[in-house]
Formats: sequence, C-alpha cells, structure tokens
Amino acid sequence: MPRQFPNDPEPWQVLERTYLFERPPWLVLRRDHVRLPSGAEIPEYWISEYPPWVNVVAVTTDDQLVLVRQYRPALGQVHFELPAGVVDPTDASLQAAAARELAEETGYGGGTWSLLTTLSANPALQTNLSYAFLAEGVTLQSTARPEATEDIRVHLIPVGEAEALLNPDDVIQALHFAPLARYLLKRARR
Repeated sequence: MPRQFPNDPEPWQVLERTYLFERPPWLVLRRDHVRLPSGAEIPEYWISEYPPWVNVVAVTTDDQLVLVRQYRPALGQVHFELPAGVVDPTDASLQAAAARELAEETGYGGGTWSLLTTLSANPALQTNLSYAFLAEGVTLQSTARPEATEDIRVHLIPVGEAEALLNPDDVIQALHFAPLARYLLKRARR
C-alpha cells in the first residue's frame, strides 16, 4: 500500500460505469462518469482493465542476464526485453507466473527469487500492476517452450555489459527498463 500524506487528494467518485469492450485477458475497456472532490465531473473517463503482468531479471550462475528479443508489431521493431507475460488464473502466485514465463520463453529456472519492484504502466488509464522478480543463480533446465504466437530469441548478456543496453536502441519497454536499471543500481551499491 502506498504511503499517505496529510494533503493527499481525495478519491474520485464513480457515478456510472459502462463496459464497452470485453476480451479478457487482453483488453477490457470501460467508460466511467466520475465526480472529482472539487465537484467537477468528467462524463467520459476511459479505463483499460488488464490482469497483472510479470517479468524477470534472471541472472545465471555465471553472472549473465537472460534476455529475449522478439518483434513487437505496435512499434514494428525488435528490442531486448526481460522474459515476461500475463498472470494466468491458474498460476498459484505472482512468482509462480514469473517462473512459468521464464521457463516457457527461455528454458531457464531455479535459483533464488525475490520481488524486485512493482510498477504501473499507466496508473491514470490502466488497472493492473506489473511485478518484476529477481531470479539469481538460474540455470538452463529445459528447452524453451514459447507459445505458438511467440517468436522469441534468447540472449545471454554478461551483467558487466548490461548497462550499455539501457538506451532506447536496445531496451525500449519501460516496464523492462526500470527493473533492469534498478537491479544494476542495487548491484553497483554492493
């Protein structure tokens, strides 16, 4: 739960909620009619509902990051990304979802896991959070099993060279850039 301060704004009041498009888990679009604490109203405030997302900063036993590259049609480009995906209703936990995604996309697993950070892609317009896990000491345990709709390439990058990837030409996905940068900052402080 985020910290609260004495002068924090008050929540908005939802006067009416209308669901316009529902294709879970990929997109649920709703329109809220809201009243602000000032009394001003916004008759059409658009919200996208998504399930939680997970990603993994995975570090091998020989100190390499396990990254992926895949084509992203919205931008029409390929960049480095963290292994990532959507939490399925059958996942036992957020960490289990992250471990599943890492194994499916890369074949890596095991190691010591911890929650690295929790982020929102856009708290003004999206309901979900993205949970980034740190998995240290992972090893190749199987063949990658990406979904039929995924065309993924796995790359091992030495951690000592990873800072060079923190530019828009290499890592452009903000929800992947931030956990990777946080990990590298934490590591530099050790």
